[in-house]
Amino acid sequence: MQEAAVSLLSTWENFYVIIGSSAAALTGLMFVVITLIARVREQRSMGSIAAFGTPTVVHFCAALLIAAILTAPWQVLWNASILLGLSGLGGVIYIIIVIRRARHQTDYKPVLEDLLWHMVFPLISYIALTVAAIVLPGNPVLALFAIGTVTIFLLFIGIHNSWDTVTYIIIQRFPPESGS
Repeated sequence: MQEAAVSLLSTWENFYVIIGSSAAALTGLMFVVITLIARVREQRSMGSIAAFGTPTVVHFCAALLIAAILTAPWQVLWNASILLGLSGLGGVIYIIIVIRRARHQTDYKPVLEDLLWHMVFPLISYIALTVAAIVLPGNPVLALFAIGTVTIFLLFIGIHNSWDTVTYIIIQRFPPESGS
């Protein structure tokens, strides 16, 4: 039974190679974007970056970590399950810290979309990862689909939040001309 469950991981290998590569590339792009933004932007507090920028990189790195864990040559699923569960739990704790940071920063007043994409959706994702990790040894097919969904969702959250941040900064820096 356990050998059959472990062999299920090999069927997901291409999926996680694609996801992991995408997450790594997007993480690198975030470094480039932040560097470019730092050159054109007036100095502000680190509060908004800690609340809205850094978590985006963390979500990309979480997707990369999940991909790395699930492409490792495990002999038994519970080893991967423990690492995934700890990753999910760490993500939940991190999002609680992010929520606190977002409430205390003064550079930007979050709207409903920000609350959903920067706080609620990531929290749901990390909770789902934790639950799927617990279920993985007993029901690997269901758990692997749940983990795959979480991983893609974290990637999409990161893409959305990156775009949201960049467009916000561009609009703030170069407001549209009035009277046209």
